[in-house]
Amino acid sequence: MKQQRYDVVIVGGGAAGLSGALALARARRSVLVIDAGEPRNAPASHVHNYLGRESTPPGELLAIGRGEVAGYGGETVEGRVASAEQLPGEKGGFRVVMEGGSTVEARRLLVTTGLVDELPPLPGLAERWGREVLHCPYCHGREVADRPIGVLSTGPLAVHQALMWRQWSDDVTLFRHTGPEPTDEEYEQLAARGVAVVDGEVSGLEVADDRLTGVRLAGGRVIAREALVIQARFTARSAVLESLGLVPVAQEMGGEVIGTYIPTDPVGATEVPGVWAAGNVTRLTEQVIGAAAAGLMAAGAINGDLIAEDTRTAVEARRRG
Repeated sequence: MKQQRYDVVIVGGGAAGLSGALALARARRSVLVIDAGEPRNAPASHVHNYLGRESTPPGELLAIGRGEVAGYGGETVEGRVASAEQLPGEKGGFRVVMEGGSTVEARRLLVTTGLVDELPPLPGLAERWGREVLHCPYCHGREVADRPIGVLSTGPLAVHQALMWRQWSDDVTLFRHTGPEPTDEEYEQLAARGVAVVDGEVSGLEVADDRLTGVRLAGGRVIAREALVIQARFTARSAVLESLGLVPVAQEMGGEVIGTYIPTDPVGATEVPGVWAAGNVTRLTEQVIGAAAAGLMAAGAINGDLIAEDTRTAVEARRRG
């Protein structure tokens, strides 16, 4: 960190944080990005649906972004933020406290810490996560198209998932596992689309040559599959925002709580003046390109807020002079 006080400190160096940093640096603001180096999409081989960067490896996309931010004078440092606090007095702003105790001050904060995918408690899922164990058809469907796909039911959204993934393959099997039994209407929908339903709990995965080959049932039967769809729970990395008094709320979809997030207005402003949030910490189902767009919108709002403050300060100085 080259200085002790910045116009904006951004906590989180993913697509949202770097996009915000780029816009703010181009607006001639002093910007510091603090990144813990734990991108959510690290297990994935490529980023998809990002216009102009389709199929770019996630690490490469971040490296490009950091370079672009640095080209306009923005700074990026590795580190983990423990907490943040509002500063008293006329100077105001925020103090950001790093693990280890070092601090830096900012006039405004943008928090883009993302979320954590909490996987169902099944042996082998974590090791295949982002490879053949998947959750988003728009992120990964094309890459497993026409292959045997399984859907692990752990909640009421499983039928919806099975019918959605049927778009990419005509060989889809719904494993009942611990999820609720489908309704008569859902059974009819699954049958009409040719989705097989397998009763009984799943005990694990079969892997050969570092590739998923099947799903193993508790009774020992193995059903050949090359991809397995799950419903992860999306938990916002909200500790920094919580240290400022913000409270995460539950998000429901199809009658199921899919995770927690920090509410913001459309441009990312939180209930704490001077604090913005963008990306998956506030929008759980956002893809990479959407997170980048949210970071850009928040940056514009932050710069506008700083302009207003700079103008008030200049007017007061002029009146005194």
